[in-house]
Amino acid sequence: MAQHVLITGASQGTGKATALKFATEGWDVTLAARQADRLQAVAEQIEQMGQKAIALPTDVSNPEQVTALVEKSLATFGKIDALINNAGICLTGPMVNTSLEDWHRIFDTNFWGYIHTIQAALPAMLSAGTGSIINVGSIGGKMPMPNMTAYCASKYALTGMTETLRLELVSKGIHVGIVHPGIIDSDFLERAMFRGSDDQAVQSRQSQMDQALQSGIASQPEDIAEAIWKAVQKEQNEAVVGVSAIATGLNRLFPALTQWALSQGAS
Repeated sequence: MAQHVLITGASQGTGKATALKFATEGWDVTLAARQADRLQAVAEQIEQMGQKAIALPTDVSNPEQVTALVEKSLATFGKIDALINNAGICLTGPMVNTSLEDWHRIFDTNFWGYIHTIQAALPAMLSAGTGSIINVGSIGGKMPMPNMTAYCASKYALTGMTETLRLELVSKGIHVGIVHPGIIDSDFLERAMFRGSDDQAVQSRQSQMDQALQSGIASQPEDIAEAIWKAVQKEQNEAVVGVSAIATGLNRLFPALTQWALSQGAS
């Protein structure tokens, strides 16, 4: 019987690459995301590879939809060997220009969305006495980033939850890990939100992000998918992908200098 992975945010980018990676390795896949057409296309691609896949349109910020997702996944495959929490959105802008609605939206996806899936899938994993939960974090959950207060707060919360949950579940046969990418060269801008004091400021932030995506420092979705696969197979607690490892290393060794340099770009 093939192993089975449930992946959120699986219709494009890192989620899609991760689904294809696991399918290549012989796993069956439950795919969850909001865009049904893209999700179904990934499922069909996996089936053409000889593995089973189901596409279940889901908004992870909605706990009822997540409960239905997990119930249908378990009804189809009977177990969840790995849960990959990947759904996420990015917000760039000063806190003064970030609304309370923005804060709730980013936490609903980047933090509560992960809580919803874990809460729904955990009973089956505990019953099986085995499994792996991998959360996709961010460099913004390892070090502060200028003009990304809401985003970093959501990712720092995710990091703390992951590390604490690991302590709780390790004795029960369940591995909990986190993979931290930096900026990702994919359809990242489709889901990014930009805030500023006026339209010009918003456009400037969008241009900066676009330049970063084309600069060569961005990670490829396949790089992150490989890191997620290794985290499951080797039960790694944490992985930092690409050049983000250099940045987080410098911040760990020279926090005052690193954060001073970052603050110069916060205007």
